[in-house]
Amino acid sequence: MSDRWYEKAVIYCLDLDTYADSNGDGVGDIKGLIGRLDYLARLGVTCIWLNPIHPTPDRDDGYDVSDFYNIDPRFGNLGDFADLLHEARDRGIRVIIDLVVNHTSDQHPWFQSARSSPDSPYRDWYVWADSEPDDRHQGMVFPGEQAETWTYDRTAKKWFYHRFYKFQPDLNINNPQVREEIKKICSFWLQLGVSGFRMDAVPFIIEETQPGNPNPPKDFEFLSELRQHVQWRQGDAVLLAEANVEPEQLKDFFGDAGGSANRIHMLFDFMLNGRFMLALARKNPEGIIDALRDTPKLPVGGQWATFLRNHDEVDLSRLTSEQRAEVFEQFGPDENMQLYGRGIRRRLAPMLGGDRRRVELAYALQFSLRGTPVLRYGEELGMGDDLTQDGRNAIRTPMQWSLAANGGFSTAPADKLVRPVISGGDFGYETINATLQRHDPNSLFSWFERMIRALREAPEVGSGSCTHVDVPAPTGLLVHRADDTTGTMLFLHNLSDEDCVVDLSSIYPEADFPNDVLADQKYAEPGKFDELAVAGYGYRWIRVCRNA
Repeated sequence: MSDRWYEKAVIYCLDLDTYADSNGDGVGDIKGLIGRLDYLARLGVTCIWLNPIHPTPDRDDGYDVSDFYNIDPRFGNLGDFADLLHEARDRGIRVIIDLVVNHTSDQHPWFQSARSSPDSPYRDWYVWADSEPDDRHQGMVFPGEQAETWTYDRTAKKWFYHRFYKFQPDLNINNPQVREEIKKICSFWLQLGVSGFRMDAVPFIIEETQPGNPNPPKDFEFLSELRQHVQWRQGDAVLLAEANVEPEQLKDFFGDAGGSANRIHMLFDFMLNGRFMLALARKNPEGIIDALRDTPKLPVGGQWATFLRNHDEVDLSRLTSEQRAEVFEQFGPDENMQLYGRGIRRRLAPMLGGDRRRVELAYALQFSLRGTPVLRYGEELGMGDDLTQDGRNAIRTPMQWSLAANGGFSTAPADKLVRPVISGGDFGYETINATLQRHDPNSLFSWFERMIRALREAPEVGSGSCTHVDVPAPTGLLVHRADDTTGTMLFLHNLSDEDCVVDLSSIYPEADFPNDVLADQKYAEPGKFDELAVAGYGYRWIRVCRNA
């Protein structure tokens, strides 16, 4: 890997509490994950992204942190975490963790001290107002679950700000002590051996909250400070940020007006994700083509992180209301499948009706686009969702390992599990589990292994250019290419169910020995590119040339 290791990574996102339980208490833990590292190494994962691991009252799946310098005792202790980092590194796998510093839990000692007295050293670590702010009922992140963003605290006799739930008071980024504390938190975990951080809710972290102003300014310089601090502590550490903002704002998160990449290394590509879902719903790639065209040019070292499903709902807020309605109709027609009026709380396989061809097509396309692919745990098996669970928990069900009780996730009684394992039906653990699929060369898991190995043969995807090949093509076919000093790859993905043929001979008249690196079936050799066939929901990754 290059010094920018993240350009060639495959990132695997998981929750410790639902992944693997080693001690039979019904909750996944660090030792359970250690026992599954060989599985991840076989899959081809090179980086694990852990959702919150800190002590928490657990009212928001761990995003309400009560101690930034420790491990939730349900998962183990710092010694266990050090073992995890060691064992992962031995397998060539890095670990990044969630950095949740927009807010704390209201049970955090900082907040308890801050509210107790005006003289508390932590009073100014949070955002307060003496009277009810005019924007109290504006800017909710979870409409329908949040009624306000300012709450009156009877002990402090002041209003405190919370962009998220009222039990998550926002930290005051304008306070230099808070900024230094965030840097210290990063230093602590970097010293233990993590390779970086996935930063939660970055636009809100840098928001300079002003009572009565629903659109306060943002302090981007803090991102520059944090980047410099992190890289002085560990030169190859990475900051991967969540920033679902307007396209014209995205470049500000990567770097300043000088054009250097001196802020965030990587951003999740929410714009592409929404357009990707629209393209799948329409069986037409125009949405993806639009996203590739509209994507701002990044500074050297800046990188997108692509994803289809993550730990939250599918966020369609960047689509128009008409486009959103189309995606809802295809993938989330029932109100119980939707969330916050903007998203779908389902995994990809059930969204696509369990159609293996479409699942392969979708992930082959994601992994071939520019940026670093992020894969949610269980997607490599085609796991389903549990819509009887509240909100986002529908896609946070335990990993399905085997035919054993509780899908091999835990030996605890079923009623003691952190969440029920999906059982029965097309997506139950009896049908879909890692053990069955590892033994089946034709399984989805085995396909992911092959696809990720093929990705290793195409370094152009992670660090090269990504260009739509604009030629007359059937309606459902997306043709794009990746170019770098290592060579050129050509990609064909057919989002429709109709077989098609495309003529690319005018684009590649002199390719030497082109060949399929990955395809949904056996095709005739590319030859002169004048009759490239692609089946319905099919795909072809073609090596055009490799430079010495």
